[in-house]
Amino acid sequence: MEPKVFGDERGFFVETYREQVFAEAGLNLTFVQDNQSRSRRGVLRGLHYQLQQPQGKLVRAARGRVFDVAVDVRRGSPTFGQWAGAILDDETHRQMYIPPSFAHGFVVLSEVADFVYKCTDYYHPQSETGIRWDDPAIGIAWPREILYDLVLSDKDRQLPLLRDQRPEFLSVY
Repeated sequence: MEPKVFGDERGFFVETYREQVFAEAGLNLTFVQDNQSRSRRGVLRGLHYQLQQPQGKLVRAARGRVFDVAVDVRRGSPTFGQWAGAILDDETHRQMYIPPSFAHGFVVLSEVADFVYKCTDYYHPQSETGIRWDDPAIGIAWPREILYDLVLSDKDRQLPLLRDQRPEFLSVY
């Protein structure tokens, strides 16, 4: 999604969500939770998804620049194990919609980034799981300039590969 940005010497105005516009694009969504994180350059978060209460997410970088990624983890889907990614930043204000039952992650390319996301369901920490960011079977083309100074949480470092996910951890398409 690429919202219209109105700018002048004072700054800018951007409408980040309008129900009618999303409905016209075929996305009839109800959001129940907004989240924001701040991370420094090189921080990679993900690839996460929830087994219960899977969340659809409308994501954007309110400050800075990130490379954002979604991976289809729906068993039987024609795009199972495939990824899509985009640069999201505070200049273009581009947004990405991550459907429920897709793993999601991002890496910060600027010195600092504020990452904002609207969610279609509530966070359910008991059922959160994920896939390792560097799974060779998925082959995400992370930006090379950031790979030398990645910062991951211990939890993200220990995530399994897609092939090692228990079948019940993958959604049925």
